[in-house]
Amino acid sequence: MFIFDASTLILIAKTETLDFFLSGVELDVAIPLEVEKECCGVKKSLDALMIQKTLDESRIIVIAVKDRKLVTKLQGDFGLGSGEAEAIALALAEKARIVGIDDKNGINACKLLGVAFTTAIGILVRMREKRLLTINEALVKLETLAKHGRYKRSILEDARRKLEAAK
Repeated sequence: MFIFDASTLILIAKTETLDFFLSGVELDVAIPLEVEKECCGVKKSLDALMIQKTLDESRIIVIAVKDRKLVTKLQGDFGLGSGEAEAIALALAEKARIVGIDDKNGINACKLLGVAFTTAIGILVRMREKRLLTINEALVKLETLAKHGRYKRSILEDARRKLEAAK
């Protein structure tokens, strides 16, 4: 199972690669209830509508996190927001193979808890490696991530090198 946090799911939608991702991934994709709220609950932007469509089509499933104590503990121990804490708690409960998360504290929590993770940039690089995107498409999408994400210049430069190296 692949679990998304809100920030990574929104970034993938903003780059217009969500459908490509869902078509290419060989795992069930899920989000916790809080991530659904964060992505689709307030504004009806294009990315929110794209995410809602995948939910309506059951391409992404929503699962309620049962262990509320764990969510609270993750929030306190790692300074996580509700969505990040629920995504990690859900990953632990479902024994998910990987979590899509871009939050620095969330990434640190995954590292300490032994939860495999990737970021929106990691997904983009992997899509390029699998030849789902041309180099030009991948670079345009990286620019979108640079615009909407909170990435250090070094991370973006490293991603550009990886995209260009993927033959």
